[in-house]
Amino acid sequence: MKFPQYRKYKNNQSYFKIIANDHFIEWKKMTLEWEKIEIESKILPDRVFITEMLAENSEYWDVISEAEYSSFLKKM
Repeated sequence: MKFPQYRKYKNNQSYFKIIANDHFIEWKKMTLEWEKIEIESKILPDRVFITEMLAENSEYWDVISEAEYSSFLKKM
């Protein structure tokens, strides 16, 4: 699989840039602001979370393009 990969929650409250099988950045809507969270997985639950995002068949995430992710960042 090529990285980075991009995802977002279906409710548009979080956007993800998956950098590697064990590393991602999440932009999460917090009331009125967006919070940046960077995770380098060191524990199994984090690795499972990334694996599920990469599966592409989830009811929770949409696969998005780099252009859509960049557009989101510009609007923040």
